[in-house]
Amino acid sequence: MAAGAPKAFVLLEGRELLVHAAERVLRSGAVDQLVLVVPAGREGEALALVAGVPGAGAAAVRAVPGGADRRSSVAAGIAALDAGVDVVLVHDAARCLTPPAQVADVAAAVAAGHEAVVPGLAVTDTVRSTGLPGSSGEAGSVQLDRAVLRLVQTPQGFRRDVLERAHATAAGGDAPEAALAVTDDASLVELFGARVHVVPGHEEALKVTRPVDLLVASALLARERAGDPL
Repeated sequence: MAAGAPKAFVLLEGRELLVHAAERVLRSGAVDQLVLVVPAGREGEALALVAGVPGAGAAAVRAVPGGADRRSSVAAGIAALDAGVDVVLVHDAARCLTPPAQVADVAAAVAAGHEAVVPGLAVTDTVRSTGLPGSSGEAGSVQLDRAVLRLVQTPQGFRRDVLERAHATAAGGDAPEAALAVTDDASLVELFGARVHVVPGHEEALKVTRPVDLLVASALLARERAGDPL
């Protein structure tokens, strides 16, 4: 983003991405506890921002410092949950406009018996594989069957015991090298034997990664205010 601040604190129409995300998560009606994993030293700021979100008073909201990487940050969030929590949703504040219904759908799928659940969008572009990361494609490329591909979004939902076991194993000294390279928690639990179930995603759950994504998100907010959602 080159925004000069952690992405969760970047403003979208005057409100931090973190606030937009928390509002939609709490509106889902599926969350009893909300743990904000933020850069060390910004816990108080995060709590103050989310305190004004409708529903924050009824949920147990807390903030903890993240770790050196995504995996350790998620582990810190899990550790902050009360012992009685058995379904965990891992969400990215960059997907700040994720519809509340998507949050509820993921939680319901885990409660229905799936040990790991992700929302996914069908791929509409033609996709080609150029081989190993960093390959120039000079050796040729292969077109992939987009009919069986999905763009994975968040929140990702898990049985707590499945997610905790995967993180504990990945943090151990004998963890496979592949555990260090995963880019999401579904891939991590799958690496250790869990089956991942896919539910429909939503175009509004776009990930704000580049400045242009803020323009798209602003347009989506304008449509929402006009009562004309996607």
